[in-house]
Order: sequence, then C-alpha cells, then structure tokens
Amino acid sequence: MKKYLYLTLVLCCATVVSCKQNEAKTSQIQLISVEEMSNLSDMDNVQLIDVRTPQEYQSGHIKGAKNIVYMSDNWSDEVAKLDKDNPVYVYCAKGGRSARCAALLAEAGFKKIYDLKGGITQWKHQGKAVE
Repeated sequence: MKKYLYLTLVLCCATVVSCKQNEAKTSQIQLISVEEMSNLSDMDNVQLIDVRTPQEYQSGHIKGAKNIVYMSDNWSDEVAKLDKDNPVYVYCAKGGRSARCAALLAEAGFKKIYDLKGGITQWKHQGKAVE
C-alpha cells in the first residue's frame, strides 16, 4: 500500500513540474492584434518575421518583415541570427504556422514572442498596407 501511495505522490509531483514548465513556455508567447502589430513601425530594432513561403511573401508582406520560411532547410540557421533577448514578432497567412514557429522560438530560448492573431489575412482585412 505504501508503494502505491509513494508512486501516486511521485506522479503528482512530476505532473505539477511538467505543467509549470509548459506554462512558462507559453507565457513567453503572446497573441497580438493587428493594431498592436501596426505600432511596430514606431519601434527600433524590431525583429519581424514572416514565416510564409517565398511566393506568399512576394505577394505582399508587412513593411520591414524578414522572410524565414517555416520548417525550411535553413530555418535553424536563420533563427540563430536573431537576438534572443529582443522581442520577436511572427506572422503567417492566418496564424497556424506562426503559432508553431512561436513555440519553436520559445524552445530555442527566445524570451518574448509575439504572434499576429489572424495573420496577414487579418492585417489586410483591416486595411493595413503591405509591400
């Protein structure tokens, strides 16, 4: 009986620790609105990343965005060039790829990650300019 009680206690502790670690990772990632993203033009040293394909990027992107294609062969090399201590802003077409990229950035040690809710589709829908 003591073995089962001990095993239950160990499993509960492991679950709590695991949840806290996941909570810390997701707290680094914040969904932001188009309005919040549009204020970036007033900021210096913005790390704005468009994670769409080169074709999507060429069809229109947010001014100042760098194209780092999600899960491309050079993803890790390009991400390594970014400053982990400065906030990074990511977007894609609708939000799916950028959410996955934000999680990868958190795992890579980036401290503040902002993900555009609704992606560039929402950006354009609200009448914001693209290049």
